[in-house]
Amino acid sequence: MQVALCALIGYFFGNINPAFIIAKFKGFDIRQRGSGNAGASNTVITIGKKAGLFVALFDIAKAVAASLIAAYFFPQLKFAKILSGSCCILGHIFPVLMKFHGGKGLASLGGTILAFNPLVFLLLLLFEIVLGFSMDYVCIVPVTGSVIFTMIYALLTGDPIGTAILSAVSLIILFKHIENFKRIQNGTEAHISFLWKKDQEIARIRKNGNT
Repeated sequence: MQVALCALIGYFFGNINPAFIIAKFKGFDIRQRGSGNAGASNTVITIGKKAGLFVALFDIAKAVAASLIAAYFFPQLKFAKILSGSCCILGHIFPVLMKFHGGKGLASLGGTILAFNPLVFLLLLLFEIVLGFSMDYVCIVPVTGSVIFTMIYALLTGDPIGTAILSAVSLIILFKHIENFKRIQNGTEAHISFLWKKDQEIARIRKNGNT
């Protein structure tokens, strides 16, 4: 029962999607524009940087909240934070309130890591910033970050259940980003430089999409 409640807490928080809500107030479904995902990066593309930053911070915060609430109510479960945080990620990716079509879980992954250990979060954030900007693709960050965090968690805790949960989440995150890697191959995936070279990036993507 405790495990189920931990999972439900995380999944409930994951279903709260600010990108979808903001876009609805703007008069459109964010899943039908840009990259087609209800997350921070597509919010930047379809609405703007300020909205995208708000969405990212909210999605981080909801995973932190889910993790800490679960740990508070179920302190006897060693993996309570990880289970609830992971289910928050899954709730963000597969929200029942949005017919299982949400975002891709990067910010909620960050919130899960932050709730587990702020120092690990900061170190991994710095590493992923360097990696992301050096490769100029956002999709590299959640895929590598989820795998690296799983290994760090296993080393620091020796918890097989939490490690198994994170491993499953890593596979799901990888699966959700397969389309991004396909777009990288055909040259239609947006670079991180979209943030300051929006017009050039849009022109490049359209050109490659028509070839």
